[in-house]
Amino acid sequence: MEDGRYIIGVDLGGTSINVGAVPFEGGTVLGMRSLPTEPHHGAKFVVDRMVGLIQDVIRDARREGDLAADFALGIGLGSPGPLDRASGTVIETPNLGWRNFPLRDLIANAVGLEAELDNDANAATLGEWWQGAGRGVRSLVGVTLGTGIGGGLILDGEVYHGVSDAAAEIGHMTIDSTGRKCNCGNYGCLEAYASGPAIAARAREGLEAGAPSLLPEMVAGDLEQITAATVSEAIVAGDVYAADVMRETAKFLGTGVANLINLLNPEMIVISGGVTRAGDHLFEPLRSEVRKRAFREAAESCRIVANELGDMAGVIGAAATFRIVRYGPL
Repeated sequence: MEDGRYIIGVDLGGTSINVGAVPFEGGTVLGMRSLPTEPHHGAKFVVDRMVGLIQDVIRDARREGDLAADFALGIGLGSPGPLDRASGTVIETPNLGWRNFPLRDLIANAVGLEAELDNDANAATLGEWWQGAGRGVRSLVGVTLGTGIGGGLILDGEVYHGVSDAAAEIGHMTIDSTGRKCNCGNYGCLEAYASGPAIAARAREGLEAGAPSLLPEMVAGDLEQITAATVSEAIVAGDVYAADVMRETAKFLGTGVANLINLLNPEMIVISGGVTRAGDHLFEPLRSEVRKRAFREAAESCRIVANELGDMAGVIGAAATFRIVRYGPL
């Protein structure tokens, strides 16, 4: 019905903003662009950066695809939440510092295109289900590891949002009731142990206690520069301590994933984020922990895999969100 038309997908995260033009029927993304979010500059700065990226992508995609001036049907936005999708409002996002923020309308009015909003982790999960690792399954849980930990649910082929658009806040399930404080204000959340910043923080703690490692050398002695990606790079270089940090991370994640499997009995769990570059150093202990904690039949029926689409998952899923709202199921 809309051959030759595109939807602009926008994936807003605490660390980066990714934007691309996604074909209505799926396929090659055009004009893909990315910039750091830099939320410390304030909400207006972030919105202006998003608008600039969208405008750049529309220009680049039109040239790349030799497209008509009106090729863009609209904009799909994926944002950290929780959200009110009906009003297009970000209710709260600790990693950006926003409350009751009318993101959808601000973007739509600035660009001059209709827009729809969903949770960024829902979008990433939808993208993997539509065009990535989850093609062909009916039930899928997405776990996105980044500045925070997000989640998305595909149940019977549809995104499950919950009664107040707050379903699948996987990062805020409690795995230790008296544990580390999370950015949400609670204690013991999965996000406080296995998000990118949490992995880096735990690595620094061990180094400050005297653990031998390549990590200090990799950041020229400035431990504050250590990130989850640095830990993954150290593992590839053969660093035993970094591998131990990742193994501990995998146990925390395995606890959360086992809870999801026992609750939902899905066909697939898709893990996304830069930490997946650790490969078997992450997935082998994660799967082992799941086998210890989940019911055997449920665990054996669920594939735990890395995402296939990388940074494009959120962009593709955000575009799919617009298509679903405006045109019906994929």
